[in-house]
Amino acid sequence: MSPTAAEQEFRLNLEDRPPDNVVALVINHAAALKVSDLFFCSNAEEVTISARHLGIQRYVASLPPDLGRHCIAHLKALAGMDVVEKRRPGDGRWMLRRPGSSPLDLRISTVPTLYGEDMTIRLLDRDAQLLSLEKLGLPRRDYNQLLALLHNPSGLLLVAGPTGSGKTTTLYACLSYLNNGERKIHTIEDPIEYTIDGIRQSQINPRIDVGFAELLRSVLRQAPDIIMIGEIRDPETADIAVRAANSGHLVLSTVHAPVAAGVIPSILNLGVHPHFLANCLLGAMAQRLVRTLCPQCKLVFDISDSPHSFDEVKHLLEPGQGDRLYGPKGCPQCRMLGFGGRTGIFEMLTVTPAIRQLIVERQPMQVIRQKACEEGLVEFRQSAMVKVARGETCVEEVFRTIPSEYLSDSR
Repeated sequence: MSPTAAEQEFRLNLEDRPPDNVVALVINHAAALKVSDLFFCSNAEEVTISARHLGIQRYVASLPPDLGRHCIAHLKALAGMDVVEKRRPGDGRWMLRRPGSSPLDLRISTVPTLYGEDMTIRLLDRDAQLLSLEKLGLPRRDYNQLLALLHNPSGLLLVAGPTGSGKTTTLYACLSYLNNGERKIHTIEDPIEYTIDGIRQSQINPRIDVGFAELLRSVLRQAPDIIMIGEIRDPETADIAVRAANSGHLVLSTVHAPVAAGVIPSILNLGVHPHFLANCLLGAMAQRLVRTLCPQCKLVFDISDSPHSFDEVKHLLEPGQGDRLYGPKGCPQCRMLGFGGRTGIFEMLTVTPAIRQLIVERQPMQVIRQKACEEGLVEFRQSAMVKVARGETCVEEVFRTIPSEYLSDSR
């Protein structure tokens, strides 16, 4: 089957080229397309190259095995990695200087597989503009709630979601908002993705046993007012973070949880005492990323014969919204993809006295979620319906991104 016009945009012809030339072409091609990740995958008869763009993996090219292995070795050398070691996972970094363009920070990871090494490259544009809170895609109600939480002098604010759901982007937006020079801010990250003037940033180093917990203990001795922890992933980090939030620091971090209410059992399962968590937790936000329709070519479908499609979220819509559906088409401006960017779909849970009591009682996620809904939580389902009704995304994209169990009415 011949590739579509959209698929053709990502493909490269790399025949009869030396490894250094292949690497340069692939990296520059990826940077021009603004992809987030590149993948070199070793197979029995070829090394395939693919790219992740707006959350979707796209095929780029296939290389003969020898050429593919040479390209991987060349990239490892550029990143200062051990070229000879192929049996162990490896990590490296290469800062690519581009004439007339901003530097490109490449975070490189290798892992041994059945047919050789696989390599993943995360591409970070060092001069890319960090998103402000206004541009995250938060509904007005959730945006105002988040601002109120950030104005607290102390407490714990957690952002949840799977890998690649934009959690770190949200934390950076929060830090940029808080970075007014009045309070000392320190981050602990893995890795440091973007540098922010006025903020002290530290990166963990597992090779010398400097993890989140070790750095966090040291950072607390630096007398910060605000601490951002890249991820709470172990009992020790969870315990220190909760204690810091209880002792007068504003702590921001991420956890892996499916919905906002799921943050609470995730932290409790790491051994944190329910009373301590209930005392300090300010709120939890869960999020997913969906592709936004290209404004130049999106299709419009009249749904006047189904006037009640968006009744559930009518109070969240502006006049004139909710009487149409939209879909992707494709044009030169969006590279025939039909999509032009990404936006967030959110759940914002603010911890109230009633929810604090449920935390102390170690109530299950479903009970906490039910109480939050009674108090006005806008669930993923409703947040997604608003985005669809406004023409920002389409129904198919929502179902691709959010598990169906969270798109049904849980109440």
